[in-house]
Amino acid sequence: MLASFPSAPELNNAYVAQVWQTLPTFIRPTLFTLATRLSAELGCEITLASESLQHTGSFKFRAAYNLLSSVPQTRIVTASSGNFGQAVAYACKLLDKSCTVVMPETSAQVKIAAVQSYGGTVDLIDVHQISRAERVAQLLEQYPDAFWAQAYDDYRVVAGNSTLGHEILALGPFDTIVVPVGGGGLSSGIVVARDYLEATTEIVGAEPLAGNDAARSLRTGHLVKNEAEPATVADGARTISLGKLNWEILQRGLADIVEVPMSRPWRP
Repeated sequence: MLASFPSAPELNNAYVAQVWQTLPTFIRPTLFTLATRLSAELGCEITLASESLQHTGSFKFRAAYNLLSSVPQTRIVTASSGNFGQAVAYACKLLDKSCTVVMPETSAQVKIAAVQSYGGTVDLIDVHQISRAERVAQLLEQYPDAFWAQAYDDYRVVAGNSTLGHEILALGPFDTIVVPVGGGGLSSGIVVARDYLEATTEIVGAEPLAGNDAARSLRTGHLVKNEAEPATVADGARTISLGKLNWEILQRGLADIVEVPMSRPWRP
């Protein structure tokens, strides 16, 4: 049973049930692999959930399609380091909409090219000169009929991502789910799925130490923001802070957050 969320009363049991019923038609199920060697080394059974075969190569398509299929606007504006931008561009292609994706000029070229290949317009910025949010605001002023697709702070994004949590928990039961944390869209979706199903699985976040705003938020009990986009190799986690809704969900839904130093992601 879901709790009520002041910033998004629409995120309730009935809505989650609706999304779980309709969205799977448009997405690919995740790929599960038992990590035999890793399980032996760590002394516990580890199952990996990979969204690399999802449309556009990440879980972001779940959120993007659920969000954009529910709004009437045909012009979409969003900001992304790449994965959500690709998902939005492809969803727009399927839904006959157009999109502009604000991206840092340091974004991976393959991600920029992917957005363009799906028909999206890429707007590159120097984040040291202007923030993603500031550039989005400029574009919304230029296109007042456009819809701003937020990558994580939207109940439709959270519900879309909760379908992955549904798949994971349907395979379980698991003692613990470890999930990466950037803006909180995926992790809050996993929490929502767990709570909807009334499962007892513990959920732990994983976050780059260089951008540990979520971990600091959890420790202090209030939403903490980074002063600038974190300099981390995990480009999907280069967020200023958790979204407001995501924080509401995660502050009572996460057991802990593991902070990963820069050197650790590269270790074999």
